[in-house]
Amino acid sequence: MSVHQAAIHWQRADHESESGTYSRNHSVTLSGGQQLNVSASPEFKGDPECADPEQMLISAVSSCHMLFFLAIADFQGYQVESYEDDPKGYLENLETKGKAVTRIELSPRITFGGDKMPDQKALERMHTSAHSNCFIRNSIKADVTINYL
Repeated sequence: MSVHQAAIHWQRADHESESGTYSRNHSVTLSGGQQLNVSASPEFKGDPECADPEQMLISAVSSCHMLFFLAIADFQGYQVESYEDDPKGYLENLETKGKAVTRIELSPRITFGGDKMPDQKALERMHTSAHSNCFIRNSIKADVTINYL
């Protein structure tokens, strides 16, 4: 088992552009000391200059998938030169009440180097393994799909 933590800090302030309500801006400090400026998404009176929790969730899923993929590729003798993704998350109404990120789409683009190149089957196996082992994906209810060529 491992324990992961962060510190959240919010201080009351007036909303920058809407009178009569509060600012959603706050900071998140990670264990390495990195500080992120966070807010609600703009649709919920947040600051578009800040990250929002939904972006951080889809980024976490994408990052986790990538890290497992890189480890699997390395273990199998493939040399990954670059890995890029533009994940998308969909915040949708639930049948019951409220909203949830119901699905996340990953679209990784990977460049390999070296002498050993994966064929389509090997690439599919690596993504399938990364998908099933990703801690973050295993922790959420949203459907996660991987669009790759």
